[in-house]
Amino acid sequence: MFPIPQIARMFKGASTNRRIFRAAASVTVAGILVKVVATFKEIAVAGAYGRSDAMDAFLAAALIPGLLINLISESMNQALVPTLIRVREREGHERAQELLSSSMLWMCVLLGVATAGMALTARGFFPLIASHFSPGKLDLSVRIFYALLPVVLITGIATNCTAVLNASDRFALPALAVVVNPVAIILGALLLSARLGIWAVVCATLAGALVHAAVVAGMMESHGYRFRLRWHGMTEATREVAYQYGPVLLSSLVASGGLLVDQSMAAMLPAGSVSALVYANRFVSVVLTLLAGAVSTAVTPYFSRMIAFEDWAGCRHTLRTWVRLTAWVSAPIAVLLIAGSHLLIRITFQHGAFGPHDTAAVTPVLAMYAIQIPFFVASRVFYRFLVAMRRTDLIFYCGTINLILDIGLNLILMRWFGVAGIALATSLWTVSTFLFLWYWTWRLLPPPVAQEG
Repeated sequence: MFPIPQIARMFKGASTNRRIFRAAASVTVAGILVKVVATFKEIAVAGAYGRSDAMDAFLAAALIPGLLINLISESMNQALVPTLIRVREREGHERAQELLSSSMLWMCVLLGVATAGMALTARGFFPLIASHFSPGKLDLSVRIFYALLPVVLITGIATNCTAVLNASDRFALPALAVVVNPVAIILGALLLSARLGIWAVVCATLAGALVHAAVVAGMMESHGYRFRLRWHGMTEATREVAYQYGPVLLSSLVASGGLLVDQSMAAMLPAGSVSALVYANRFVSVVLTLLAGAVSTAVTPYFSRMIAFEDWAGCRHTLRTWVRLTAWVSAPIAVLLIAGSHLLIRITFQHGAFGPHDTAAVTPVLAMYAIQIPFFVASRVFYRFLVAMRRTDLIFYCGTINLILDIGLNLILMRWFGVAGIALATSLWTVSTFLFLWYWTWRLLPPPVAQEG
């Protein structure tokens, strides 16, 4: 049972923390609703296409666009929001609008260049990521990839608009707006699959992304920020965003490298190890997405605003409140996942070709993965504070250390525990991340005595 009285006392008289709590709660509820609709999407797609070659081709084709969006646009959002809020609070809304217009143009150029590069080299790298595909299946995957490339730019714009809305204290509707994507795919799979085959899902993905972007861009316009792609020169604020963007982008690249390292090392183990890693991580990733994603989204604009006004006492109070709260909420969930891992795997996956032996193999992997949950969720509070402080260089250093730790710990622990050792290595470097971010957060905060003087 969560310590509700303690949590209530933490929020008593703390208006900022109450606003963060409402924001985090609304993002979590919206995320759950989107996950529910996404589950129906998986059911509809599975019913229409099963495990067909066409579905394999679509999934392979969708990997690269998703990676480009996460790397380029999400990194831009982290670099932009703290500076955007500081400029708005100190220099006025019009200056903030100019920064937004320049940054959005810059992001679109980067997405366009990356998309063009992927389009020109697709025939070269697709045989590497889909080496087991037949020639016809590989050709279909490449053609679907070309058709999906506009999603990179469209979704990049949508995520940027969503980040700006969050910076304006708008959370629930932007988080819920993404539901149009799975809804579009459900309609496409149910209504058009018999006529268009896999291209029904392709068209639905494009349509959903376009509607999503239009919705959040309209929301952004209604809250005072115009959707304009216009360069206003290399101002001090623009240079600051550029300076912060590089380390965040490199950190995202390093994190992606860590995922590839884990899967490639799992492939060195007995057959089925990669699948065990993926199956176990699905449960943990849902918890991390809902909890850590909601907290990260909610605290960012408030940290940015407090730092803009040099409200260090407010920062200190918010950090302590949310680190404690996230630990209190996430630690029991981790314990439940660890204790119930066997039952959860058996109920969820044990049917058909997935037998008791598979359940026994995946259970310890889930238990080892679940250890990271409280450390990861709590560390997001420190992470967002450091981003708001415009110290993204520390984020890059942390990611580099983690990649080195991941490789070293994998090599050691996989010999003792097999694929569960790789999951344990992930949890251990997550603890390292928590300690690293905790140390630098409190080191960068001015001491209370300095504020009073």
